[in-house]
Amino acid sequence: MKLFLKNETSRLKSVLLGNANNIEKKPNIYQTYDPLSIINLKKGTYPKKSDLIKELDSYKKALEINGVDVYELDSVPNCNQIFARDIGFVIGDYFFVSNILPLRHKEINGLNSMIKKIDNSKIVKLNTNIHIEGGDIILDNDYIFVGYYNKDDYEKQITARTNLNAVKFLQKKFTNKKVKAFELRKSIADPSKNALHLDCCFQPLGDSLAVISRDGFSNLKDYEWLIKYYGKENVLDLNKKEMSLMMCNFLSISKNKVISDIRFTKLNSWLKSKKIKTIEINFKEVSKQGGLFRCATLPLERLNEFN
Repeated sequence: MKLFLKNETSRLKSVLLGNANNIEKKPNIYQTYDPLSIINLKKGTYPKKSDLIKELDSYKKALEINGVDVYELDSVPNCNQIFARDIGFVIGDYFFVSNILPLRHKEINGLNSMIKKIDNSKIVKLNTNIHIEGGDIILDNDYIFVGYYNKDDYEKQITARTNLNAVKFLQKKFTNKKVKAFELRKSIADPSKNALHLDCCFQPLGDSLAVISRDGFSNLKDYEWLIKYYGKENVLDLNKKEMSLMMCNFLSISKNKVISDIRFTKLNSWLKSKKIKTIEINFKEVSKQGGLFRCATLPLERLNEFN
């Protein structure tokens, strides 16, 4: 299996898509790991399995219609396998197996068949003290952007998914890249104060555009660095409410085509104003679990269009 990723916007060739087929029952609050799931459980609006399957099927069709090869995870019984991005990620031609929350560790088994198709020398399995999930990794050619959390309550903060050890590991692994780390805000109670992953508060698109929410970052200087890097005129700024709705979490099929939620009129209008075509589908039920389009996909190959 061919792997290649150096940015988030080159033509998407192949992707691993999450699924809801093996969800057996609604979790209780103690089995959840994000604030939106807790809120929807308490409100009685937690998504039904049938609705999740329907939305993921429509996502798969949208990807395939646009020329993307879609691969499936191995089936893991009694397991929510929607958020494929969390369990692995590709940088260059290396496949990294994530160290995820112990509560979710069996999700990794969904990668077994795919890993067998990859050159063993290109598979990276991390030491147990290196915590990382794919949503905290964003590629922008020369840069590897990493979201992390390093407060004293890290061990108790279930929304903290990537630690400083992961940042240091990537800096040593990719000496030819600039590894830029951003500390994220975390809250298990309030989604407007929680960036579960970096792609929940920031994502590049097009040639030199970005969608960013200041409220996802612990340090103002990190937000300001991104604004300067992309240019204020090239950035769509989102408020904390829009961040909590997962408006940053779209998926670029190419530099001029994006899959987005049909509900996000502000984002979709801005994309169109920047000459980017939007493929708008409904992902409302999936979003109730704290993730959206980028979270549900694990890209394997993008064409090498940017040199």
